[in-house]
Amino acid sequence: MLRIKRHSIVTSACIFVTIVLSRAAFAEDQAPAAFNAEEAVKNLRGETDLLWLMVAGFLVFFMQAGFAYVETGFSRKKNAVNILMKNISDFLVGSLGFWIIGFSLMFGPQLIAGFGVGAPRFFDELLEGPDGKPVAYNYAFLFFQMVFAGTAATIVSGAMAERTKFISYIFFSLICSAIIYPLFGSLAWSNLFDSKNVGWLASKNFIDFAGSTVVHSLGGWMGLAGTIALGPRIGKFGSGHEVKPILGHNMSMSVMGMFILWFGWFGFNPGSTGAVKDGAFAIIAITTNLAACAGGFTAILTSWVLFKRPDVSMVVNGVLGGLVAITAGCNNVDPKGAVAIGGIAGVLVVYGVLLLDWLKIDDPVGAVSVHGLAGAWGTLAVGLFANPNYGAGPAGLFYGGGTAQLAAQALGVGVAFLWAFPVSFVVFSLMKYIPFIGLRVPASEEIEGLDIIEHGIEAYPEET
Repeated sequence: MLRIKRHSIVTSACIFVTIVLSRAAFAEDQAPAAFNAEEAVKNLRGETDLLWLMVAGFLVFFMQAGFAYVETGFSRKKNAVNILMKNISDFLVGSLGFWIIGFSLMFGPQLIAGFGVGAPRFFDELLEGPDGKPVAYNYAFLFFQMVFAGTAATIVSGAMAERTKFISYIFFSLICSAIIYPLFGSLAWSNLFDSKNVGWLASKNFIDFAGSTVVHSLGGWMGLAGTIALGPRIGKFGSGHEVKPILGHNMSMSVMGMFILWFGWFGFNPGSTGAVKDGAFAIIAITTNLAACAGGFTAILTSWVLFKRPDVSMVVNGVLGGLVAITAGCNNVDPKGAVAIGGIAGVLVVYGVLLLDWLKIDDPVGAVSVHGLAGAWGTLAVGLFANPNYGAGPAGLFYGGGTAQLAAQALGVGVAFLWAFPVSFVVFSLMKYIPFIGLRVPASEEIEGLDIIEHGIEAYPEET
């Protein structure tokens, strides 16, 4: 009997221990993993940076509406639909071309190490991880760069307004976004996607934080090539250096477009940080805004002095010129430098428009002055006004840095022109002889207006 009791006690004890251990093991399995604060903060920062990059990209995308409004307002109403169609279509074909091949040319593994041009990789090859699954950051980076490519392409539209065949412009937009823009961009920005992929201009310490040259000057020089290849609009120039003004039809639209572009620029420049961790985007927003204000103000004063009245079209372009100019150095200059850069750009834009008219180069919206000249000036200005306390970059000439940075900036400006202008001019010139494409509309169509003949619709139909 005692043995039975002892056996029962032992058995019960074993069962009890087994149950306790089982419950402990189950509880351990069900318990949440230990909280890793450092890992959580890292994940949150990554997701926040990803969100900021996408929001900034959405703002840059909205700039397409600004360009459409500015260019349409500066053009005559008989060509309004044509301008709108070009601004819609260049983003459509440009995005597709950049996705298909342009992105890999700009950011893919380099064909020649240290140069910058990527090996062509079509469609999604750079967007997936080693396991073949899509990488969210890669897609965000593609989108942000895609809207930049669209900006470069749409700049050309304004310089070639009111006499260009629609099909030839779309054909060039595809070439621009797929080849011309990404090949130059790879020299300066290829390391933004892969830090080991340092392009040739980047290796020379060329600084263009958000694209005064990579985007804007490149677009301006392509537009210059296009307007020279086309020739001026009918009736624009008389004998000698006589200029016959061809006024835009809607300044309200152009001013609205300017404000949309100004708003979008807060994605263009601050968004180029790609991150929010150190708050640099707030400083960049201020330098961007001050340069725009200075550019508009000096354009008012300059046009007032030259024309005896403040010209609203010059003020619109002065603001845009200030924005374009600060884009290269927005991360590397202090507010005083930003005001100087934007202010000089506003004056330069007004005189640039007058210079092109004197040379009988017809640029209906001032795109060459705003994007080409102001972009080149802003890029060079980094070598003058770069403050080493801003952006942890080099010191410009006015901050004790000597001329080394100025030389690097001049190299980038020169290479951009020597690439974009001649290549674009050749493409535009060849278009004249390509069947079913051509370049310029017939004189009768230009006189009547491109809207009805090219698109079968008017922006402002007569009331019946």
